Amino acid sequence: MRIFQNPPRENWAGLCRRDGVDYSGIRPRVEAILSAVRAEGDAALKRLSLEIDGVEAPLELDESDIEAALKAVPRGVKDAVRKAKRNIEVFHEAQRPAAVRVCTSPGVFCEQRPVPLNKVGLYIPGGSAPLFSTVLMLAVPAALAGCRERILCTPCSRSGDVSPEVVFAAKECGVGRIFRIGGAQAVAAMAYGTGTVPKVDKIFGPGNPYVTLAKQIVSLQGTAIDMPAGPSEVLVMADESSNPVFAAADLLSQAEHGADSTAVLVCSSLRVAEDVFSEVARQADLLPRASQVSGALSHSYAVVLGSREEMLAFAEEYAPEHLIISMADAGQMAERITSAGSVFVGPWSPESAGDYASGTNHTLPTGGWARSLSGVNMDSFYRKMTVQQLSREGLEGLAPVIRTMAEAEGLLAHSRAVSLRLNQNE
Repeated sequence: MRIFQNPPRENWAGLCRRDGVDYSGIRPRVEAILSAVRAEGDAALKRLSLEIDGVEAPLELDESDIEAALKAVPRGVKDAVRKAKRNIEVFHEAQRPAAVRVCTSPGVFCEQRPVPLNKVGLYIPGGSAPLFSTVLMLAVPAALAGCRERILCTPCSRSGDVSPEVVFAAKECGVGRIFRIGGAQAVAAMAYGTGTVPKVDKIFGPGNPYVTLAKQIVSLQGTAIDMPAGPSEVLVMADESSNPVFAAADLLSQAEHGADSTAVLVCSSLRVAEDVFSEVARQADLLPRASQVSGALSHSYAVVLGSREEMLAFAEEYAPEHLIISMADAGQMAERITSAGSVFVGPWSPESAGDYASGTNHTLPTGGWARSLSGVNMDSFYRKMTVQQLSREGLEGLAPVIRTMAEAEGLLAHSRAVSLRLNQNE
């Protein structure tokens, strides 16, 4: 890991820049998959499962599949999932949006009404680390919001088995149907609908570049998605008061997500950077996901800055997915942060708490999107619909404003829609 000592302000943009994923090499393949599923439905899904994953199994898990999966989950894991689910429910229930009703002028009433999305599709990656925690992060708020239909797609093994923990978490959260479909074809199935997989209104969940690109494409064709997704990232702010063992553990907990993850240390002295990096090297040797960790650390780095103000300014410019503040004045620093997906304050707040069980959502904006986007929350599962009701007196009061503005824009029919009403009884 490289160390940059007091880099000039004009160089910060380069340090904060993320290299975007180059989709050019996979775009033709993703577009072909989307087109095939849209045209052929289930037949394409079965063919692609066999061709890409070597799987020949029913698309949907049946009751016997689910029962077998539930029996395979250890009791300790079940207990942990239920406790985490409870905390996530408590935090997200508190976010439930309320209706707004206002009288903007005499006889004019305006309302904003939160309406749950009808059908949502949840994508849960498989691979070497099936993220059953992500099931909780997506399915809990979807259930609380009252989304009428909630389905889940996830890859399976060559034998057709789906991660038992994913199945257990899904059933605990009331997910109605589970499909053993992964990759871009899963996104296509949920976006377009097939004979087996229902079409949804919005797709949630992370995935590999094929999944990410597929989500971006279908979002231009009428299916909403949660947010742009990129490699996961963490920025740790540390000073002389921080424990280098903790800081190193936090950097590594992000690095083990994958070789494309990024871990950044922003610290107050060269000694802090060296102490943390020494711990990173020691702890990395103890981790089983060596290739993922080494790949991530190869493009991770530390920035040494001379003041707390500079450290804060750099963190704001970076706008990380996860921000850990391990400093003497962590609480005060956290209050000043405006650009981060989720903030972890003080020595006893590891990123893994938010990833699993504190109650906050771990589906967060990456790649600097934290400057303008929120992570998944209760609002993600609602539409905000407005309603207005005017009395005759209310319309009479607004008529001069409406007609003047409509006619100035050259939209005579808008003006006449008012005049015809008010002239009706004359």
